[in-house]
Amino acid sequence: MYTLVKLNDTVRVPPERFGEDLNDAINNIVQKTFEGTIRKKHGLIVAVDSINTLGDGIVIHGDGGMYQKVEFEALTFNPTLQEMTDALICEIVEFGAFCHIGPLDALIHMSQIMNDYVNVDAENERIVGKENKKVLKVGDHVRARIVAISLNELSARESKIGLTMRQPALGAHEWLKEPKDEKKDDKKDDKKKDKKKKKGKK
Repeated sequence: MYTLVKLNDTVRVPPERFGEDLNDAINNIVQKTFEGTIRKKHGLIVAVDSINTLGDGIVIHGDGGMYQKVEFEALTFNPTLQEMTDALICEIVEFGAFCHIGPLDALIHMSQIMNDYVNVDAENERIVGKENKKVLKVGDHVRARIVAISLNELSARESKIGLTMRQPALGAHEWLKEPKDEKKDDKKDDKKKDKKKKKGKK
């Protein structure tokens, strides 16, 4: 999900910043320009570092600003289809649960929460399975798989990511700690006891 990439681009230094240290001004402009933006190839740019200027800046007649080519390292967050991810439930709504995955939000639709019909209680921020009585609430940590991605380059907030928890080894962390493993251990213990009994009879 997180990768470090090297990017090249051009930034505009407005004339009112010419009196500042040029490197400091360019570093500040690069950070404000690119951090929090999305590029489809690389995903969301979380932070930039190691900013270097490439050649001399160019002043365009009638503009007044200086255009400077820059090279920088960008820490990016780029979700991929079918990737498993840990997430934090941040909001329960009538149609499912929103959660944080890194710096972006994703939706687990109510149909993708568990292999059971669910009751959504948005007012009390809870989702409860009708048969298994499993509860999902705000603040729960979950493990899910990414099944849909639509990154919006114009507005990161408008990006849409869909998750599912209806597969083995997925769900709220609390659910993953439950009975299945205990049952397996019980069966192993029973088999060991049976073997000991058979040996004893011989």
